[in-house]
Amino acid sequence: MTSPFRDDPALALPAGCPAHRAGDPGGRDQAVLDALDEPAPDEPGLDELPVAGLRRLYGPAAETDPAGLYEQLRAEYGEVAPVLLHGDLPAWLVLGHSANLTVMRTPSRFSRDSRRWTAFQEGRVAAVSPLMPVIAWQPLCVFADGAEHRRLRGAVTDGLNGTDRRGVRRFVTRYTAELVEEFGGKGRADLVSRFAEHLPMLVMTQLVGMPEEYGPRLVESARDLMKGTETAIASNDHVVASLRRTVERKRSDPGPDLCTRLMQHEAGLTDEEVLEHLRVVLLAANETTVNLIADTLKMILTDERFRAHLSGGHMTVPDALDQVLWDAPPMSLVAGRWATGDTVLGGRRIRAGDMLLLGLAAGNVDPVVRPDLAKPLHGNRSHLSFGSGPHECPGQDIGRAIAEAGIDCLLTLLPDLRLAVPESELTWTSAWLSRHLVELPVEFTPREQLPEAVAAAAAAGADRAAVPVQVEHVEPVEPEEPKAAPLPGPRRGWWDTLTGWLRR
Repeated sequence: MTSPFRDDPALALPAGCPAHRAGDPGGRDQAVLDALDEPAPDEPGLDELPVAGLRRLYGPAAETDPAGLYEQLRAEYGEVAPVLLHGDLPAWLVLGHSANLTVMRTPSRFSRDSRRWTAFQEGRVAAVSPLMPVIAWQPLCVFADGAEHRRLRGAVTDGLNGTDRRGVRRFVTRYTAELVEEFGGKGRADLVSRFAEHLPMLVMTQLVGMPEEYGPRLVESARDLMKGTETAIASNDHVVASLRRTVERKRSDPGPDLCTRLMQHEAGLTDEEVLEHLRVVLLAANETTVNLIADTLKMILTDERFRAHLSGGHMTVPDALDQVLWDAPPMSLVAGRWATGDTVLGGRRIRAGDMLLLGLAAGNVDPVVRPDLAKPLHGNRSHLSFGSGPHECPGQDIGRAIAEAGIDCLLTLLPDLRLAVPESELTWTSAWLSRHLVELPVEFTPREQLPEAVAAAAAAGADRAAVPVQVEHVEPVEPEEPKAAPLPGPRRGWWDTLTGWLRR
């Protein structure tokens, strides 16, 4: 799979790294690999393990410190650990970097078709289970294998690859300037709610081919969906109705956009297939890019390693993005894969129909590939954050382009940006699939209007090359009138909201 905007090859892990064995790149027979990974003769299968002895991936205990839970499981079980999902249904959590790549790269052993799940086939998953929105099969490329996956995925990949890099940066520059203009005169802002949660959707609506006036309302609808509020169904109806109007309009008024490319693709997608895949792209790209922008800004503003490098001109925003994608992937877990037959992984007996969860966050800190977590990983893109294999994220470089250009432009417009509260006061909300920064309060010198050069660039859509960013180092200061920041209610995972009770 080729991704758009990939100018340079991703840097691989060092030669000889165990991760290179994943997916059998050396050409060894699978039986040989299984023999090397053979479990003990008395190793039980997933359904043979006592439920009382397994840890849950849901609930307050698991969501308070997910990283700590992953390390406990790694210490006890190694690369692959048995866990409990909602309803105390057992699944395998893949913790090792190499084991994750094996699952991602061998669809013949680990399918994306959730209908294979034994728990489904035995009627053990309640219709109202919170798992249903995440893993219930749908006619989308993300749940398909083989020829059908190639048909649907090929259309999506080709459609995204047709996106012009200049167009992305033009929209990012413009919308960043407009967002900064809204709060720049106040000298204070929350960069999560005023910037990160707006920019990706505003840009994506333009790339999809939606009218500009749709953008602001879609931002609000997407935020409402991710929070799982009582109005989420109405918000979903708005997203669907907006996409349906776009598809209808593109029949008579095609353009250089993703919607038109999907409709005209040789794969022959129906209007419903076009709409459903546009919704997946729109909402998935929004949520993951929101998290990437927020976490990268947090790291730039709080991590002395990055502030020193940035202010010295030796590190660019793309370097910061690489580090965040290793340390804080936009999605902690991906559910899931289902074993097509009895096999072995990480010394565990995997039975046909078992569910496997891709542990992206856990795999990224696997001590086998990262013995020193403090060591910078500038330019190294062998992290798991975008997946690998046939289901690798097709829009990863668009997400990176939005985050990179947006952060670069923001720091140029507000060069003395600084955290307005002590770092210890920053909080996150966590769920089993992802982790969200609640707020990122900052202060800066009030800016009544944009610099003339930036305003001109925003108006003209000039492309900006990635350059080292100057960030002034200022110690965090207390707000003048400290107030307890209101915490939003629990947020449901993006995929949960995207594919569940959002159905029309």
